[in-house]
Amino acid sequence: MILYHGSPNREFVPEYGKGEDKHDYGRGFYLTEDIILAREWAVCNPGGGNGWVHKYCLDCEDLKIFDFESAGILPWLAELMKHRAADSSRRYRLLSEKFISRYGVSLDGYDVIRGWRADASYFYIAKAFVRDEIDLCILEELFHMGDLGIQYCLKSPKAFHVLEEDNASLEMVDYNVFNEKYNVRDRNARIAMKELIDSEKNKVTDVFSTLL
Repeated sequence: MILYHGSPNREFVPEYGKGEDKHDYGRGFYLTEDIILAREWAVCNPGGGNGWVHKYCLDCEDLKIFDFESAGILPWLAELMKHRAADSSRRYRLLSEKFISRYGVSLDGYDVIRGWRADASYFYIAKAFVRDEIDLCILEELFHMGDLGIQYCLKSPKAFHVLEEDNASLEMVDYNVFNEKYNVRDRNARIAMKELIDSEKNKVTDVFSTLL
């Protein structure tokens, strides 16, 4: 499998155990099959510097991969709640524990996690969802509308061992071009999401608190 990693760094070596616990699936190395998204993610921070896209080949033959796209939107949300807070209220802290207990899945033993990326648009949806403003019937449509993209997270030493970089394909990313593309994608997603949330399709019946 050919995968890409967008980064502000020209030189680095992916290492098992690195990364932030507060990323979507916790610590790991995150990649995408979509080079366009990798370019945008390389410069999505407001620092202003150019970024880099690193190209990799991942030998998946003997890897155990968990796919959140197949598992569904609720297990994916539960996994994100383990690592990232969608709201700071006491209500959310209490209810998120119940949500994780009911819909969370064990990822023990998996080498790679495949699923949507929780970018800025995700938090717009997530905050409305945990406040009971979004019906389950439109939830997945909202996330697809956000065009979050699918990402892969390497979680095991075995996965890192079979990852090889194509150094000859290293690509510089122009901040002024692709940061704006990232922001336009996010703005358009939020507009479309708000229209759907405010539409008659949103029944506001099967909401966050009723799923517990």
